[in-house]
Amino acid sequence: AALLPRPARGLTDRLYCGRRVCYEVLGVSRQASKAEIARAYRQLARQYHPDRYRGEPAGGEGSGAQAAHEKFLLIAAAYETLKDEETRKDYDYMLDHPEEYYRHYYHYYSRRLAPKVDVTIVILVTVCAISVFQFFSWWSSYNEAINYLASVPKYRIQATEIARQQGLLNKTKEKGKNRRSKEEIREEEEEIIKDIIKNKIDIKGGYQKPKIYDILLFQILLAPFYWCKYVVWYCWWIYCFTIKGQEYGVEEKLYIIRRYMKMSQSQFDSLEDHQKETFLERQLWIRENYELYKREQEEELKKKMAMDPRWKRYRRWMKNEGPGRLTFIDD
Repeated sequence: AALLPRPARGLTDRLYCGRRVCYEVLGVSRQASKAEIARAYRQLARQYHPDRYRGEPAGGEGSGAQAAHEKFLLIAAAYETLKDEETRKDYDYMLDHPEEYYRHYYHYYSRRLAPKVDVTIVILVTVCAISVFQFFSWWSSYNEAINYLASVPKYRIQATEIARQQGLLNKTKEKGKNRRSKEEIREEEEEIIKDIIKNKIDIKGGYQKPKIYDILLFQILLAPFYWCKYVVWYCWWIYCFTIKGQEYGVEEKLYIIRRYMKMSQSQFDSLEDHQKETFLERQLWIRENYELYKREQEEELKKKMAMDPRWKRYRRWMKNEGPGRLTFIDD
């Protein structure tokens, strides 16, 4: 019986105006309008404000600056309770139903501790900031890949040859008044070579050209569309290959292989074409063939590591001088 919740006995010290009724503190009735409440608050605030108090009696609450200060805090708490419609509604409900002790505590502190800014706005701003950072980060990675490819002799020579065939490099060398410095000509030629590399080379994986539809904001906005598309595709898959028993096409076979390898679409697209042809030749969409292929790859990797001199040195160091070995040095 002692553990059971006990009904509240009227008002509570830690809620709203404590043991005092907020309406009585401001000297208004429960039917008072917002304008009447605000007017009563301004009158009492001018009377009991610490900066305006000059030692007069604090009106029934004792005398002195301390009593006036406490009276002013009580007036401010009453006004904060009654000026908001939702808070006033909760307070009126507490006055009418004082026995619902825990419900009043919950409503009071949930409003006091609630964030002042709308959570939706915070989430939206956060998603937009992440999307902007994501987009510019992808552009930075893409430009780094282009700059690297422009420094590789194989791609640079091919791009330079294409630029000469198209007559782009000859336009940079002008005479007369429009003649430019060697540094300006070199920079323009570098940009032409990079543009040709961008158009001729298909970069895949983490350094591919960023697309605005791949950022987080558009992914969230298009999530319902992608979900409906996946449901339609899944139903089509079940109907064609499970119910009707049709044979897999090339795309379907590659999809099953990618699922077996646990690779994302971008990772699988970054593989060379001859690797995908090898997957199809070995019929890796069949589970047994894939398991055999996986064991072969693991064995091949073990052989490469066994023959790698760096791996041999590491194993020798772990055996002779590894972190688990204690030695004493004699001076």
